[in-house]
Amino acid sequence: DNLCCILTLNFASHSLFVSKKSRSSHKPVWKDYMYKADREQDRVYLARLENRHNYLKNPRFFPPNTLNGGKSLIFPQKKVERMITGRKVMTIELQNMTSVCRHVRVIPPSTSAFAIGLGKFPGEGGIVAPGMTCQYTIQFIPEYLADYEDYILVETQAPYSLLIPIEARRPPPVLTLPRSIHCGSCLVGGIKRTELVCRNEGSSNGKFCIMPKKVWPPPNFRAVATIGFVEQGPFGIRPAVFELGPDQAILLEVMFSPSSPENLKQTFTIVCDNCQINDITVTGSGQLIALELLSVTGGESHPAPGEPTDIAAQHLIRFDPQNPHATAEKKLLIRNSTHVELPFYWQIMKPNLQPLMPEETGDLAKVKYHLDVESAFSLNPNLGILQPHTDHVFTLTYAPQEVRIIYKCKIYSVILMISSYSSEKQVMPGNSESKTDDVIALEIEVKGSTEPFQLLLEPYVIIIPGENFIGVNIKKVFKMWNNSKSSIKYTWGKISARDIVEVEPHTGVLAASEFCEFELNFTGGKPGYASHNLHCKIEHSVEPVVLHVEAAFKGPALSINVPSLHLGLIKLGENVLSTFEIQNLSQLPAWWRMQESQACLAERNEDASPFTIQPSDGELPPLGKCSVSVLFRSLLCQRLQTVLELDVENGEGSHLPVFVEVQTPQACLMSSYLVFSEIYIGVPAQGTVKLFNQTLLPAKYFWEELIGSQSAFCSATVSPRSGTLGPHEEKELCIELTANIMVSLKTDLFSIERGMLALISEVTFIFSDEKQMLQSPQDLLLDFGSEVALKSIVTRQLILTNHTGIDAPFTLEAEYFSSLWTVPPVLLPAIRAFVLTLLSHGRGVAFHAQPSTGTLKAFKQLIIEITAYNNMWGEYHDDLICRVGDLQPTLIPMQMTVKGCPIFLQMTGPQTDHQTKIPIIRFGAHVSGGDTVSRCIRLNNPTPCDIRMDWKTYNQEKDNEKLVDLLLFYGPHFPIKDVDENEIESNASTSETEILLNWDKISSSPDTISPGSLITDDEEEGRNDSEDWRPVNNQKKIISVLIQAHEGVPSDYPYCITPTQMVVPAGGSASIHISFTPFTLPKLINKIECEGYALGFMSLDSKLAQGIPGKVTRSYGYGVAPLRMDLQAFVKPALLTVEMDHDGGMVFHSMASDLIPNQPHSGVLTESVITHNLKLTNSTEAPLHFRILLSVPFTVSSIDPNRSLKTSHSDREEQGKQLLLHPQQNMLVKVSFHTTLELLTYQNLPADQLLSGIKVLQFENGDRKVEFSQNLVIEYSNRTTQLVPVTAYLTVPILELSCETVDFETCFVDQTRTEDVSLLNRSRCRSYWTALLDQQEQRNNMEIFSICPTHGILEAHEASLPTKATLKISFTARSNVEYEATVTVFGMLGEKPCKLQIGGRGSYDEKYEDLRLI
Repeated sequence: DNLCCILTLNFASHSLFVSKKSRSSHKPVWKDYMYKADREQDRVYLARLENRHNYLKNPRFFPPNTLNGGKSLIFPQKKVERMITGRKVMTIELQNMTSVCRHVRVIPPSTSAFAIGLGKFPGEGGIVAPGMTCQYTIQFIPEYLADYEDYILVETQAPYSLLIPIEARRPPPVLTLPRSIHCGSCLVGGIKRTELVCRNEGSSNGKFCIMPKKVWPPPNFRAVATIGFVEQGPFGIRPAVFELGPDQAILLEVMFSPSSPENLKQTFTIVCDNCQINDITVTGSGQLIALELLSVTGGESHPAPGEPTDIAAQHLIRFDPQNPHATAEKKLLIRNSTHVELPFYWQIMKPNLQPLMPEETGDLAKVKYHLDVESAFSLNPNLGILQPHTDHVFTLTYAPQEVRIIYKCKIYSVILMISSYSSEKQVMPGNSESKTDDVIALEIEVKGSTEPFQLLLEPYVIIIPGENFIGVNIKKVFKMWNNSKSSIKYTWGKISARDIVEVEPHTGVLAASEFCEFELNFTGGKPGYASHNLHCKIEHSVEPVVLHVEAAFKGPALSINVPSLHLGLIKLGENVLSTFEIQNLSQLPAWWRMQESQACLAERNEDASPFTIQPSDGELPPLGKCSVSVLFRSLLCQRLQTVLELDVENGEGSHLPVFVEVQTPQACLMSSYLVFSEIYIGVPAQGTVKLFNQTLLPAKYFWEELIGSQSAFCSATVSPRSGTLGPHEEKELCIELTANIMVSLKTDLFSIERGMLALISEVTFIFSDEKQMLQSPQDLLLDFGSEVALKSIVTRQLILTNHTGIDAPFTLEAEYFSSLWTVPPVLLPAIRAFVLTLLSHGRGVAFHAQPSTGTLKAFKQLIIEITAYNNMWGEYHDDLICRVGDLQPTLIPMQMTVKGCPIFLQMTGPQTDHQTKIPIIRFGAHVSGGDTVSRCIRLNNPTPCDIRMDWKTYNQEKDNEKLVDLLLFYGPHFPIKDVDENEIESNASTSETEILLNWDKISSSPDTISPGSLITDDEEEGRNDSEDWRPVNNQKKIISVLIQAHEGVPSDYPYCITPTQMVVPAGGSASIHISFTPFTLPKLINKIECEGYALGFMSLDSKLAQGIPGKVTRSYGYGVAPLRMDLQAFVKPALLTVEMDHDGGMVFHSMASDLIPNQPHSGVLTESVITHNLKLTNSTEAPLHFRILLSVPFTVSSIDPNRSLKTSHSDREEQGKQLLLHPQQNMLVKVSFHTTLELLTYQNLPADQLLSGIKVLQFENGDRKVEFSQNLVIEYSNRTTQLVPVTAYLTVPILELSCETVDFETCFVDQTRTEDVSLLNRSRCRSYWTALLDQQEQRNNMEIFSICPTHGILEAHEASLPTKATLKISFTARSNVEYEATVTVFGMLGEKPCKLQIGGRGSYDEKYEDLRLI
């Protein structure tokens, strides 16, 4: 132990065979997990740490004989030597590391390969002083290329010797040759070659020999070193002997030729010249050919019983019948079930057909193979390579060229038995060097039949009916159906020798099972019957398709547009011209000529014809027209019947009959005397005579003046004075004779009897009415009706009859109710709009006659319309004064009773005669117990009288059995009241002026309009006329009883009218106010309808308006129909329809972690807001006033549309601004839940200290939630409320530690130990935590306990697994004492703190030192 020597020799690997693939894949693990910079830093840190602990104390302080003495601080220098070849010399240094001198003796190695020389000492005597060295030289002389090991023994004065090992190794050659060579799979009988590149990656040369393992060890290497392959069936390797220098390579070839289908394995031994050996295992698999037909398009076929089939075929594929030159394909899916590639090619052979019965096998010895060179079948691809364990798709094509009953063939898949290489070289079937034998792997029999094309013409014969014009193209449509299996190509022939026959389209392609429409064009060349056969050639078909066609043709034909020519009756000496048309009906030009028949001329014995034809001949183009004029000259009176002949070249002619009659005109009077029995002087008398035309010619006539001795005493006119008589016409003529003296008159033209002249002496009145027909004036009465509607127009007719022949003037006028407006008859329809002008006198009624003046013609009747207009109710009487000429006036009494209410509402306007609808005042729908609603109604009075209205309101009750109401009155029905509703004693006088003065005591609305400016002069005259009238009977009824039908109950609730009494001035208006006060509904009633009506009773305070003796009387009060207004309103409870975002209600789900910002170092947020939408809809018909009350932590953030809002953040306030929501409208209210730090404090409070509506919920899955629940209150204006539940769930985090204590036990002083503690979060909420360490003992301001990290964020747990964070607790003992501390983990979101007790002890004992931390 006194001397120390360190000798280190590094050697290469002993392995002779190293796989290149394994070396390239080897990679240190630390390279994948550490960057280069980090790796360098860690190495520096480890070296520094090692140097800090690897120290020795100075030996000067310890004696040599002590335990720690005798060691030196000097370390020997490491030396690395490598011996490669030949003789090698090496020097060893021995250093004295003790504190005393030493004698050294070296014992040489026992191996002859090592020799040691004399040592070199620093002094004499072989003594080495402390710290000095001595050297020895070692020689290495090997006998062969092997590795050597030995040792040198160094003896000193110490009890123990120093042993120095010596190793000498030669770096062996390293070959990139795997220990196992897999040749893969090969067909039985085939040969597969595998080539490997063997490279020497070592630093020395080597000679190698490969032999079977069973011959190792050989007697000598010459016996096993063969030239060529080293065979060990079924494998062979060459070359058997080779030599490789550094970085040299050689190509090894492994031959595999299996003879059986099994897995084969052989072991070869490779020997190196340095006496190192290794085994190489060669494996391979023998395979048989295995091809499988997986599927065929349409499936495989099975032979029918007795059908001849190929006895060697494994499969039968049958094609459907096809047409010649058609193509059908089937997809064949063939699988190579072997592990080798199979080069193949297909051959098509003739089948060996033998009829076999079921379960009968054929004789395979008789099978012969003959190539089918004319086969209709083909297969694609024809040759190639089948990949191992791969499905391959082949296309089998059937293309017959001619019609046969059946095509048969057999397809062989021939596999080429060739050698294959595992390298990139591939041997194809064309390589003759490696080809051995071909093997039939798959036999498939294929059958297919052909059939001729099936074509059908529809129709197959075309016969064109009737006769057709030559040169006209006749078109006929026919079809051709292709019922074949494939498409066809057709070409139609053409005939053009005499007739032209062709088909369009001329050529084309017709798909299978389709049809094509063709058009036949047939044009005739000559007249007569034509028959043809038209051929259609089909490609690849021997027989054509024949279409038979027949038709008849004719030449041109002309037609005259008239059947005969009637020239009619003409006067002698006149000429008549007639025109007709000749039309060519054919498509050919036609030559024609027309003349009178020679036979007719010969029959009349005339040489020249009286007819002139222009043109008499010409040519007509195809389908052309020609106009021909025929002129006839009348030379004598006769009745002529003849014929005009039309000749057509190459066509049939025609004849045109002609009729004409020639005469002279002649007329006469039917009577030559005219007698007037009685005439009046100056009054024309009329008579008639008849004039007759005796011929068929029109005759003109003209009357001359009177002649005779008395022609001066009279005058006569004939109407018409001149004219024309038609053929055989008899016309009646009117003759007016006016006598100037009373004498008998006689003229040459007229014979007049004696007559008397008289004056008008009588007029008859006839009343045209459907009710009466009175003749005498005493019985006449114009009754316009007793139920005349107000403002309606009633018309009656009066007929005046003049029984004499003298005209008389007349006038018609009403005595009192006359109109001052004269309407011309033309303007009468337009003047009807000015009825108010006719009634401007203010009397309520006006009678108007039309016409009111005129002349009554002699012996005539005149219808006169008497129209009555009104604008005020009452019973009216008057006389119609009729004056005719100088006769005494006739008085015709008239009467009419007008009923109705003249007052109308401004909103509805005046009602017409046919409108009797009662106005309805609708107040709509209102909230129960709401405020009173008022409507202002304007009333218009179009009458000339002031009308006082007394109003009463009634409520209609359903299911009321009361039928009538008995009303008892004392005094007037409706007395006059003042403003305070007190009765005023009436002092009405007969003077209208006094009555007007008393109107000041009557209350009226502020809207009363006094139309004093509308008083006209006619009204003043009317008032003056009424001063002489007697007053109406002023006797008052003291007690009156009325019975009327029961309709309602009088009440001023809920409807009320103010004022109850008012005066609507004449021609003016006034206003009333109708108010409605909603009921307060019980809770069980959702809706109630308030039905009522108001009656306005009309009274007339003016005596003049109440009546005029003998002319008009008017009732009032209950005696006249009141004005009725129906009242309608609905009362509903206040209720809004509430819609929320979710079906579950207004529920908020919030997380306490929402207060954690994206950058948690900036602190925790003070508030987080979640907002939900609340849609309020007013489904009622009334507007709703309400306000929304809500308390924290809930708020109403906004309202859309913007409304006034009052939200209480403390107690709910009674006063606040209200919201208004109109009917069928909605508003969007945003309700928010505010998550604040204050709410997080509730999670740690006991249940008895929580506020109302707050709960802390603990779930089994670890979640902890704080529930906040309250009601959103909708308070309406009627003090009713509607509650909407609002709930919020606030999820808070829960922190847990994996342990409560950590004990570091005893640790080495100043050595840091670390323990891991898991911080768990079992809730669905993130947690922001901080770990704090309490006050601990420190030494020299150095920490003892530490924790890392000190803060962080724990995500919410997923599924049922909590999330966790690892806390690293470090402990560094500063002295040999015990330490304790407490770690407290606080949550920033109010979580319950978690405490961890940690402790440990320090010690200077090195047994507690953790060497892993060095």
